[in-house]
This record gives sequence, structure tokens and C-alpha cells, in this order.
Amino acid sequence: MGETYHIPVLLSQAVEMLDIRPDGVYADLTFGGGGHSRRILSQLGPEGHLYSLDQDPDAAANAPADGRFTFVASNFRFVRGALRLRGVEQVDGILADLGVSSHHFDTAERGFSFRADSELDMRMNNRGGRTAADVVNTYTNSALSEIFSSWGELDTTWKIANCIERARERQPILTTRQLVEAVRPVTPAKEEAKFLTKLFQALRIEVNGEMEALKMALEQSLRLLAPGGRLVVISYHSLEDRIVKNFMRSGNCEGVVEKDFFGRQTTPFTVVTRKPIVPSDEEVARNPRSRSARMRVAEKNMQDR
Repeated sequence: MGETYHIPVLLSQAVEMLDIRPDGVYADLTFGGGGHSRRILSQLGPEGHLYSLDQDPDAAANAPADGRFTFVASNFRFVRGALRLRGVEQVDGILADLGVSSHHFDTAERGFSFRADSELDMRMNNRGGRTAADVVNTYTNSALSEIFSSWGELDTTWKIANCIERARERQPILTTRQLVEAVRPVTPAKEEAKFLTKLFQALRIEVNGEMEALKMALEQSLRLLAPGGRLVVISYHSLEDRIVKNFMRSGNCEGVVEKDFFGRQTTPFTVVTRKPIVPSDEEVARNPRSRSARMRVAEKNMQDR
């Protein structure tokens, strides 16, 4: 399924930035269609190994038959524990492509897209947990307003929440089409797609706990990376990119740079990319979904063990 499941973004640049050693051990936190993982494997020698994580059961079908590869069915928020269970205490590089796979958008029944009518689901791991329909129908007006503001960066979110509340009083909102119709009164006619994209993004982030998972994965990456190891992260919206930038600059997700006894700034990383790497015009033309990608890279300092 691989390439049809998801077209890897910034493929060559991301793997190049990992600075792979043939005998090294690496972790791909977002396996998806396996594009990045296969490129990493192509640069590993017989002694190297790659561990790739994905919480979506569908992704397992893309796993290559390679003795140097281990697929781990897990959310990346549990990466350190998942690797320690397999006897791995340190890795030489970590890659995370935070984007939603094309598979999720294109599989209508998963409910990620407003462009097709389907159940309002949005779970990355559809084996359990709350759905977007649960959020829309059970969250309070103020809670809905907060997630649309925080995760969707939308304006006048109380108006959106009011529309949803009125609609669900008439009947439960169970499909993507019903949600689109519920918010129709506050949807800008000239920016409908942009508005709905942010609305659906906010729900998806809430359903999957994406910001919390990202923070947990970054914090664990610091402990997992061997000195000199690299962290490569591709993000797709400002919320993610801000957290990644803060973490690489300071070693914590809040971006607070600590100082030593003499007042000198201390950080566990050296930032490799002063500005984020973005896709070329040619890549965006081939894969329009890559247009918002931003890749940042940091290397763990040698003294941090």
C-alpha cells in the first residue's frame, strides 16, 4: 500500500539530516506508508536497525520484510517505553513526520475530511477511544469554544459553539456533513475551505490528544537520543512548529532556556536548522499536501548523557 497510503514529505532532506551511520539504531515515530523508513533502511548496513512506530492498525500492512526493521504498534507518546521493552536504551537518530497520512484524508469512513460525508470519527487508532462525534455532542459550549480557539486558531469561537449546541439539541451530530451544516451560519462564504480545515483540525487534535502526545514524545526523545544523535521533526501547523522550535532551542516545550551557576545559557541541543526547511516548489506541485510542511533539526550535545 506504501506510496498510495501516504506520499512522504521532504523525503531526501529528512533522511539526509539524520546523518545516518550504517551501524546505527534509529527510530521513525510516524511510520505511515513507510516512505521515510524505507529510505532510512536503504542507508543502513547489516548491523544497523530501525524501529518504526504507528498507532494506526492499517499502517502495519506497509511494514517491509527486513531483518533490520521492527514495526511497533504504538502511539509515539510511549516511544521510550516501547523501545526499552525491546532492549533499546539509546538511538542515534529520531524522525517524526507529524502530518496526517493521505490515507486518513482519503479514506472517507475515517471522518477526517469535510469533503466527503461520513461518520464523524477522526481517531488515528480506531480500535477505541472517543470520536469527534463524542466531542461535538458531549462537550460543553465553553469547552468547544476553547478547543476551536486553541487547536484551530479560529476567531469568535463562541459563535461556532453556539451553532453546534443549537444543532445538537435538534438531533445528534453524527456525520461530517451534519457538522458542516451545523456551522453553516458562521462559515465565511469566501473562505469556507480554510475555515472548515481549521475546524476539523481542532477536532482531530482534541480527539487524538496530539499536542500532549507531541510534548511527551519530544521529552522522551531527549532521553533516548545518544550524544551526537539527531532529532528531525516535520510539522504542518503553527501549534506544532512552535512546540518543536521551543524544545530544540531550550530542551523543554515551554522554551525556557536554563542558566548555569555563572549565568550562561545551557541547552541539551545544538540547533542545526536556524530556519525551518520547507518543500521546494516542485515538491508542492507533485504533492500539494506538503505545502505547509516545516522541518526542524537539532543535535544532542555531546556532554548530555
